[in-house]
Order: sequence, then structure tokens, then C-alpha cells
Amino acid sequence: MAGTKSHDYHILPPSPWPLLGSMTALVMAAGAIMWMHNAAFGGWVFFVGLAGVLFTMFSWWSDVIREARAGDHTPVVGLHLRYGMILFIASEVMFFVGWFWAWFDFSLFPSTVDAVGGVWPPKGVEVIDPFAFPLLNTLILLCSGTTVTWAHHALLHGDRDGLKKGLWATILLGLLFSCIQAYEYAHAPFAFKGLNYGAAFFMATGFHGFHVIVGTIFLIVNLVRAYQGDFTPKQHFGFEAAAWYWHFVDVVWLFLFVSIYVWGSAGATLHGG
Repeated sequence: MAGTKSHDYHILPPSPWPLLGSMTALVMAAGAIMWMHNAAFGGWVFFVGLAGVLFTMFSWWSDVIREARAGDHTPVVGLHLRYGMILFIASEVMFFVGWFWAWFDFSLFPSTVDAVGGVWPPKGVEVIDPFAFPLLNTLILLCSGTTVTWAHHALLHGDRDGLKKGLWATILLGLLFSCIQAYEYAHAPFAFKGLNYGAAFFMATGFHGFHVIVGTIFLIVNLVRAYQGDFTPKQHFGFEAAAWYWHFVDVVWLFLFVSIYVWGSAGATLHGG
């Protein structure tokens, strides 16, 4: 009876990942600063730190998966994991608020920014037609939101085949979105640097594209776990977190499409138009 668990909490064994993660993040940040200032070996320092961060993430989350399989994620622990994911998504919301703030500041007060010539979009700049590839990508992400919901409902009802099919569909739609956005970037009529419009556009949509890639990897991990027999109708936080993250990515894109592509192109010359 000495080893019987008499509480709903999971006492973690000593872990090296918090310390290693903070150290490698520091190395990565220092390398990025050195690289931007053209210091010797700045790029190498950055990529060494990045490799350390990725290794820490892989190892730490592998430990979390093993804990889930061992039954350590009690209802109380699961609740706290959900709180953590909610706070993480809230921090991501504020991250994108910063880019929207910059965009609206440039667009609503163009006369205060010399680089845009007093108008927005800047004079002489052709912009991307919002009802071409951006609209197509909007439809793709909306469809992916329905397929991940399909997978979730299948899991809740014990339909593992439906879970796998829904995940496959969502992953393929996510990859298609990324490919179309890469093509759009390659043929954009304006540059990243030297123009506030281009900088604000690429930073806002580019970081969203990065989040789509992260979300796609998240879903791929869940698909692998589904084939390994993980997840039950009552215990599937890993999948639930991925679904929340994917819906967050969907909602952010809707705001980007309306604000940057549609509203931000009003009165401008459309590329190829």
C-alpha cells in the first residue's frame, strides 16, 4: 500500500528539459542577435541553439506522451494541461494582435509614415488579388476546420477509422495551403524590404504560415499516435490540443483575409488585373 496513489496529482521525476530548454533558447537568441549584426559565426550559433531547442521539444513532449500512456494524466492533471494550452493560445492571440496593430496603424494613419506617401496601400504598389489564391486558401482552411472536427467526433464515438481519415484530410489540406501560399509569395508583386506595406504583409501572413506548418506537424504526430493505438474517447488531450490550435489558426486567417487582403487592397491596383 505504500506505493498507492492517494491524490489526483502527478508528481514529476527530475527532468533536465526545463534547464536545457532555457539554455538552448538563450544560445539561439544570442546567435540571432549576432547574425543580424553580422558578427562572426552568428549564424552557426543560432542554428546550434535552434537544434538544441528542437531536441528539447522532442524529448520533453516524448516524456509527456509516455506519462499519458502510463496513466499519469489524471483528471486534475488533464484539466491543468488544458489550462496551459488555453494560456498558450491566448499568448499567440496577443502575438498576432501586434502585427494587426502595425497593419492598422499604417493603414489608418498613412500620413504619419513617410515611407507610404500618405496613402495606403502606397502609391504605385500593385497588391495581391484577394479573390484569387487568398480566397482559395480561405476555403481550404475552412474545409480543414470541418475535417479536424470530423476526426474529433469520430474519436469521441470510438470510430478510429474516422479519426484517421479526418486527420489525413486535415493534414493534406494544411500542406496544400502551405504550397499555395509559397507560390503566392514567390509571385508577389512587392518586396519584403524597403516598403512598410510589404514588411507588414509578409510578417503577418508569414507568421501565420509558420503556424500552419507547426499545426500540420502537430496533426502528423497525432496521426502517428492514432495508428499506434493512442487516444480513447475519455482521454485524448494531445489530439484535443492539436484541434484547438488548428481552429485558432483558422480564425486568425479569417481576420487576415478580411483585414489585409480584402480591406487592405481597397482602391489599389490589383496584380495582374
